[in-house]
Amino acid sequence: MFKSLDTLTLLGLLVALAAIIGGNILEGGKTQTLVQLTALVIVLGGTLGAIMVQTQRPTFYRAMRMFSWVFSPPVVDAAGTIRKIVGWSQTARKEGLLGLENIADNEKHDFSRKALQLLVDGSEPETIRNILEVDINSLEESQMNAAQVYESMGGYAPTIGIIGAVMGLIHVMNNLADPAALGAGIAVAFVATIYGVGLANLFFLPISNKLKSLVTSQTRYHEMVMDGISSIAEGENPRNIETKLQGYLL
Repeated sequence: MFKSLDTLTLLGLLVALAAIIGGNILEGGKTQTLVQLTALVIVLGGTLGAIMVQTQRPTFYRAMRMFSWVFSPPVVDAAGTIRKIVGWSQTARKEGLLGLENIADNEKHDFSRKALQLLVDGSEPETIRNILEVDINSLEESQMNAAQVYESMGGYAPTIGIIGAVMGLIHVMNNLADPAALGAGIAVAFVATIYGVGLANLFFLPISNKLKSLVTSQTRYHEMVMDGISSIAEGENPRNIETKLQGYLL
C-alpha cells in the first residue's frame, strides 16, 4: 500500500498554531514569551518518560513507527481490491483453485497473499475465515494499543506542564528580592502549562484519534478481503461476490 502526504493534517496544525500565536499577538503579547526551551524540555521529557514506564517495549516501538501515518497514512484501495477479488473468482471458476497459485505468489499485499495461499491449498471456507480472523484481531489489537500510547501522552502532558509551572514559581520565589522581575518570571513559569495543555489537545490526542481511525479502516479492508476469499472458496458467483463486497465501500 502506497502512502501519500496528508495535507489536511499539515493544514490543521498550521491553523491551530496560527490561531494561538495570532491570538497572543492580538492581546498584545510577545511571541518570544511563548518560546521557552526549558519548559518544552520538561513537558516533552517528562511525558515521554512517563509513557515509557507505562508501555511495553513492542507497543512503544510500534507506536513510534506508526507516527508517520499521521502525515503519510497507508492508502487502502478498497475499490481496486474488489476488482482484483472478482478477477480471482473468475479465474477460479475457469481454471480451478490451482489457477490462482501464480497470482498468490506475485501478490504484494501480505494479508491478501496469505488468504490466496489458504485458498490454493484447498482449505475449507470456515477454516480460511477462522485463520484470517485471528490475524485481523491480533493486528487490530496491537495497532490500537499503539494508538493508545498517544492518548496516554495526552493525559500526562497537562500534568507535567503543571509540574513545570510549579518549578518555575519556586524559582521566582527564590528571587523575591527583585520585584521588577516577578511579573515576567511568573509569565514564563506558566508557559509550561501552555505547552502541556497545548501538546495534549493539539497534538497527542488528535494523533491518537487519527491512528485509531486508520486502524479501523485497515481492519475493515482486511475483513473485506477475508469475505471475498471465503466467498471464492464457497464457489459463489463472481457477480454475487462483487455485489456483496461493494457494501464495504458505503
